[in-house]
Amino acid sequence: MTGELWRADATDLAAQLRRREVSAREVVAAHLDRIAAVNPRVNAIVTLDPDGALRAAAEADERLAAGAEAGLLHGLPIAFKDTHLTRGMRTTFGSPLYAEHVPDRDTLCVTRIERAGAIRIGKTNVPEFAAGSHTFNPVFGATRNPYDLDRSAGGSSGGAAAALATGMQPIADGSDMGGSLRNPASFCNVTGFRPTPGRVPVWPADAPWDTLATPGPLARTVADVALLLSVMAGPDPRSPIALDAPFHADLDRDLTGLRIGYSPTLGGLPVDPEVLAVLAAAEPVFTGMGCHVEEAGPDLSEAGFVFRTLRAHQFANGFGADYDAHPAAFKATLAGNIEDGRRLTRDDLSRAEQARARVWQAGLDFFDRYDALLAPVSQVPPFPVGWEYPYRVAGEPQHTYLDWMRSCYLVTVLGAPALSVPAGFTPAGLPVGLQIVTRPRSDLLTLQIGAAFEAATRHGRRWPDPARTAPAAGRRC
Repeated sequence: MTGELWRADATDLAAQLRRREVSAREVVAAHLDRIAAVNPRVNAIVTLDPDGALRAAAEADERLAAGAEAGLLHGLPIAFKDTHLTRGMRTTFGSPLYAEHVPDRDTLCVTRIERAGAIRIGKTNVPEFAAGSHTFNPVFGATRNPYDLDRSAGGSSGGAAAALATGMQPIADGSDMGGSLRNPASFCNVTGFRPTPGRVPVWPADAPWDTLATPGPLARTVADVALLLSVMAGPDPRSPIALDAPFHADLDRDLTGLRIGYSPTLGGLPVDPEVLAVLAAAEPVFTGMGCHVEEAGPDLSEAGFVFRTLRAHQFANGFGADYDAHPAAFKATLAGNIEDGRRLTRDDLSRAEQARARVWQAGLDFFDRYDALLAPVSQVPPFPVGWEYPYRVAGEPQHTYLDWMRSCYLVTVLGAPALSVPAGFTPAGLPVGLQIVTRPRSDLLTLQIGAAFEAATRHGRRWPDPARTAPAAGRRC
């Protein structure tokens, strides 16, 4: 039984740990064995502390035996995203500038997860400074897709998603600006949730009023996502946008009568025909659950301008000093984003904020008519790992490494909760995710819809076999 503990859902495993049917040492040891067997091929976990994890597991077992109350995540191993600060453990941001950086404090979400009893085992791979939805960097190389090792795992939480998909950890933290929780979840057949900004507060933060980016949970099931979110969410006085209420999830809900808008191209985006074919099969699932589904979506015509303008501004402010000191250490696409941000004028930023207000209102108008929006997560299936990004989508050229991510980053501007849930596979066996979006602050409804779809389809129960194929040689990203 111990050797198969890595297959257990986090919710079930946490219950077994609280009942002392298994020990934290057994659970951590099983996942460390799984990491040793799989990670050399997938390259999802890039820093590993097995001795420290086993010591922490033993201490957790001793506290529970002495009568201490078990936290919600008691004994569950987790490797944290390598952009989230971890006190005493290397945090590189995927950059050679920080290859040996060891922080002296934790990011707030790390603190909350560990206080709930989770056991730190290491860190998961990211793109350089989390820029882009393909996980590769000059420090650790590329993370490979568990369903096809020659393909991308997505990003920027690609290491986290690949580690989940292969059973190297039962839960994972991540963050999302333009799709960094949703895209890797779609590529790796797991579940990723971008919560309403402020649901999971950020500290420390260089831009504490920012609502483009947010931390959030990944897991193999919606119930496990909800479990982790209940720990990550909640008010904090150091965050000016933190929502006041803690998060508690009751995922059981009858969807009869829900009004759902289905937008397969989000207003005309190029989407790979194989992705469209998988998503088309989702519509009758919702109809069968009693929902009223029709093709409709919010007006997102200005959302791309808003996102790219505000993102460039943030990149110029956040990375400018390091870029000035070490320009050669930045990949060309990231350097270009920083330069774009520096060319922005006051009028550019003013127009972006005014357009953002119009997109926000368009979203509110849409959610007055519909309870939820269904859309693609990614416009393409997982692409070759040796590419920096897909250069064509449905025959349309993609001129930058951001173009193919529009199906996620346009939704970002709505300020709404968005869930990526497994929706099926292409004929080649590559995963495709469905994006479920609801009104801002209706995070629970998003998860309830996702849980119902998950139960009706069970696509997330299809495990990969990363030992089946060896990675092929290809040009470096």
